[in-house]
Amino acid sequence: MQIKSLLCSSAFMMGLAIIVSLITNFTGVFPESLNADIRADITIFCLAVMLTISFSRFPYKNLNPIEHSKSVLRSIILGLIVASVVPLAGYYLLSGTEWASYAKGLVFIAATPFAASVPPLSFILRGDMEHALRSTIVVYVLALLWIPFIVWITLGKTVDMMTVVITVVEIIGIPLILSRLFTKVKIKKDTMAILLNCIIFLLVWLSVSSANFTSAGTTILIVFLIIAGLRTFFLGNVVEYTEKKMNIHWKQRVTDILMTSYKNKGIALALCAATLGPEIPMAMVAIATSIIVDVCWVAFMDGVLFSKKRMIRELSAEGEDVSDLI
Repeated sequence: MQIKSLLCSSAFMMGLAIIVSLITNFTGVFPESLNADIRADITIFCLAVMLTISFSRFPYKNLNPIEHSKSVLRSIILGLIVASVVPLAGYYLLSGTEWASYAKGLVFIAATPFAASVPPLSFILRGDMEHALRSTIVVYVLALLWIPFIVWITLGKTVDMMTVVITVVEIIGIPLILSRLFTKVKIKKDTMAILLNCIIFLLVWLSVSSANFTSAGTTILIVFLIIAGLRTFFLGNVVEYTEKKMNIHWKQRVTDILMTSYKNKGIALALCAATLGPEIPMAMVAIATSIIVDVCWVAFMDGVLFSKKRMIRELSAEGEDVSDLI
C-alpha cells in the first residue's frame, strides 16, 4: 500500500496515533515543556485550522440551520442528550465507591458536545459535511447552557463559562469568518484527508501521551474502557441500526453516528482542570481512557462499519456519484 493511501486512511492514522502515544506515555519521553496550557493552545489552534478548512468548502447559505431544522434537531438530541446518557450512568454508578474521584471525569465527558473534528471526519467518511457543520454551530452555542447545567446537577459546582465562551469563539466563530478567505481555493480530497488525519494524529498524541495512567488501578481502567465502549461502539451501532431502519441516507447517518459517539475531550480536559481541585489528575484518567476507545471506534468506522465496499454499495443505491471511489 502506498504511503499516500495510508495517510488518507483514518483507521491507519488513528491506530498509529494510539501506538505512538502509548509508547510516549509509558516510556516517559513526553516533553515536560508541553504543559497543560501549551497543549490546550495547540489543541485549540489545530481545531480552528480544521474547521476553517471545513467551513471554507461551503457557502453560508448551505449552513443555515433554520432551513434544515429537522436534521439540526436530530443532532441536538443525539449529540447532547443521547451521547451523555452512558457517561452520566457510569458516574452515578461509581460515585459511591472508592473510585468516586476518578468517576468525576465522566461528568465532563457527558457535559461536552461532540468533537469539533466531526465535520472533517464526516468528509473523510463520506458523511454529510454540511449537516455536520450546521449542527456544530448550533450544538456548540447550546453547549454554553448544557455544560454548566450538567456540571451543576451532578457535582454541584459552577463552571467558569468564560473559558468555554472563548473556546467556542476560537473554534467556531473565528473559523466561520476566516473560512471565507479560502472558499475559492481548490483543495483535492486526498490532500484534505491527509491534512485532517495528520492534525487528528497530533491531537491524539497530545492528549494520550500526557495522561497519568499509572496513578489508577487496573480495575478502574477496565471499568472506564467498558463505559467508553458502551458510549461509542454500542451507541454508535444502535444509531446506525435505527437510522437505517428509518431510511435515513448514508451521508446523514454517518454524521449522526459521529455526533452521538465522538465527544470533545479537549473541552472536557479544560473544564476538568478549571473546575476540580486536587482531584484533577484522577478525573483526567477517565477522559484519557475515553480518547483511546474513541480512536479505536473511529478506526473501526473507517475500516469496517463504513468500509469502502459498503460505502460504494449504499451510495450507489442512493444515486450518488461514486466514480472517485472505484
